[in-house]
Amino acid sequence: MKTTERITKLVMARKPTISVRNVKRDIATTCGISYEAVRQWFAGDTENIKNENLVAISEGYDTTVDWLLSGKGEPPRRKGVTTTAEDPVGSSSAADLVQKMLEKHGKGLPEEARQKIVDAVADGAASGQAGNVISADFSGRRLQPGDISIPQYDIRGAMGHGQVPADYSEAIRNVVISEDVLRDKGIQYSTAASLAMITGWGQSMEGTINDKDPVIVDRGINEFAGDGVYVITWHDLLYIKRLQVHDADHFEMISDNPKHKDRVVPIGDVIIHAKVLLVWNARKL
Repeated sequence: MKTTERITKLVMARKPTISVRNVKRDIATTCGISYEAVRQWFAGDTENIKNENLVAISEGYDTTVDWLLSGKGEPPRRKGVTTTAEDPVGSSSAADLVQKMLEKHGKGLPEEARQKIVDAVADGAASGQAGNVISADFSGRRLQPGDISIPQYDIRGAMGHGQVPADYSEAIRNVVISEDVLRDKGIQYSTAASLAMITGWGQSMEGTINDKDPVIVDRGINEFAGDGVYVITWHDLLYIKRLQVHDADHFEMISDNPKHKDRVVPIGDVIIHAKVLLVWNARKL
């Protein structure tokens, strides 16, 4: 069995209601990588499955990397923290696990803060504390009632020549915005957790989205939901374009800048990743 076949079997085992056609998209969402990267794995380029991606798959779908690489039968569940007589609460394993999690998800934290978290976990486990509270103060600005924290990703949505999608999208900061601001602008979104911010790159949408404008997108919208501006992949390149229905089988892929050419493209060639809701200069789309 190929690695990609094992990955498909794993996803179907953990999410029995998911359709086969949505497996790749679910992997991309679960592991925080681009759909195109996952598509390449299934096209036969399994050398592109990096170690960190295998770890992300094993963590996201509760199995082991060993099974992904060479396992047989049904995917096993991940084992819990191993304890010994000398280490009854698994202090080393807990600290190591936290360290790995911080390496993957805590890139925005200063190194000193990361180390304090790891030390606190190790100290708490070694002293046999019954609870799991970390005795360290990392307090900062807390969200106020009605605030939404929106992650800003280091992603360029091309408005002109397409961008090659990144294999891994990293959040570079969080932007806090009040729900009242979105409500006053008439912005509707699927869920607050689906909101993200990326950067427009190029001139083809000039007048609506200018070069290097940050835009708020709704990642919960992955299908055409009426005329609007979307983040899409077309011919393996990432774009921000306006989409309209041309006929039953085609989209009109429109550039709002009249100097740039519009295109009529097959619907099946377009992958919708998100809908653009708001330019950060507060222009609703």
